[in-house]
Amino acid sequence: MATEAPVLDTAFPVGKFARVWNGEYRLHYHELNRPNGRPSLLFLHGSGPGASGYSNFRHNYPVMAEAGYHVIAVDYLGYGHSDKPRDFDYSTENQVSMLHELMQQLGVSQVIPVGNSLGGFYGHAYALTYPNEVPKIISMAPGGVHEESTRPFSPGLQAMVAAVAKGPQNFTRESFRELLKLIVKDERHLTDQVISERLPIAQSQPIEIYTRAIHRPVWERLHEIKVPVLAFWGYHDQFLSVNHAFIMQEKIEHCRVIISNQAGHWFMIEEAELFNSACLAFLAEQG
Repeated sequence: MATEAPVLDTAFPVGKFARVWNGEYRLHYHELNRPNGRPSLLFLHGSGPGASGYSNFRHNYPVMAEAGYHVIAVDYLGYGHSDKPRDFDYSTENQVSMLHELMQQLGVSQVIPVGNSLGGFYGHAYALTYPNEVPKIISMAPGGVHEESTRPFSPGLQAMVAAVAKGPQNFTRESFRELLKLIVKDERHLTDQVISERLPIAQSQPIEIYTRAIHRPVWERLHEIKVPVLAFWGYHDQFLSVNHAFIMQEKIEHCRVIISNQAGHWFMIEEAELFNSACLAFLAEQG
């Protein structure tokens, strides 16, 4: 269950902690409202260094909460304020299992994943693992929709792999900003606040969250997703090409895609107003 948050020296706020994995690890999350008859919204961040539920979705989950939804913005194990063990297998199955355990502790029986990048990957995996508990899915440039190993890495992924290989603790403010420039179309979104929120977390992350991450692909199972899906893609995405949006539409029966030429990989940040309004309209739809 949730525990008292410790006092941390951090640039972004500390929320709540839950014990998972037989009580061995703490997952950190921000929560607004309580389960209320509607499906709860589970915000799932990407895999970039320094990522957290708060840093990815601070412009979004409060808006959904104001509309009456129970929202949770979680930090995966190895990210944000969650524990960061070095001897853990950071597989999709393990991370999704812990997310489900958190939902059970919070009394959530119906959940709509709202995932960016790796979070979109986890959202699809969650829906495939617990299909009776997921009535809809929202994704932003989700991973795992194409057999990436058969084609070269994108410029963004190449840069991230190279940066992480040097050791996350070796990030400087300058090198970190250069990496994040590939995530956005407009560098004005990389404010000092954004860098300050993410850099200390990035420097504290063990390299094992990358070297011991096993992301078994879901592209061969996407056709099994029968619930409505709303996907967003930035036309200027340098991490996961906008072409993947059309693969999703081909494989998922009820998939709607919104593409913006004003965004890169961080659609929910660069196009926050469009994202929020489209999500609320999608969530309000019946059937």
